[in-house]
Amino acid sequence: MKLSIIIPVYNEVKTVEEVIEKVKKLKIDKEIVVVDDGSIDGSRELLKEIKGIKLILHERNIGKGGAVRTGLDNIDGDVVVIQDADLEYDPEDFLEMMNEIEKGEKVVYGSRFLGKKFKKVILYLHYKGNQFLSLLTSLLYFRKITDMETCYKMFRKEVMEGVKLRARGFDLEPEITAKILKRGYKIKEVPISYNARGFKEGKKITWKDGIKAGWYLLRYRFVD
Repeated sequence: MKLSIIIPVYNEVKTVEEVIEKVKKLKIDKEIVVVDDGSIDGSRELLKEIKGIKLILHERNIGKGGAVRTGLDNIDGDVVVIQDADLEYDPEDFLEMMNEIEKGEKVVYGSRFLGKKFKKVILYLHYKGNQFLSLLTSLLYFRKITDMETCYKMFRKEVMEGVKLRARGFDLEPEITAKILKRGYKIKEVPISYNARGFKEGKKITWKDGIKAGWYLLRYRFVD
């Protein structure tokens, strides 16, 4: 099966090239769909010089959710996964996730908390926030999950066919999870490595996004 890797980019000029090179090295049938979401730090100019990717440019920043939605509209693969443009996640973990897909799983999440293979200790508030949101997901949707907020969400293309995503920002994570679970799919989790970064290194998600995520989990439990 062919894997479509969607990379949303916003002001990641220091890391995006290295991320793409790591993805390119994967020995797997793949396409790399990069969506620059209105970067102003030189990322889009750099991306225009990189070969072997499908590049889509947003003229203005609309958020990670909007960038991923654009990516989903421009994929050709049988399986989809999201890759952030920083260096927190290791694309090598896609291989184990794809192995589960090939065994018959429809949805596979990479969990940072199953193996806890942290290369750098995750921020305490982010860790506790993720624990709470994962517990809330489990309670609301009756499916145990350890890392709802993970970037590494891999699913067969048909899982999201007919699903209307509304997210523009980081509310993408709870929306995808909620709509997958409401449609009766099981989420298989596998351990992944994680190299946490702080705000000084460019991390964008904050405690406010955590509060919004909780709200969206509640909202999408009852509406689409």
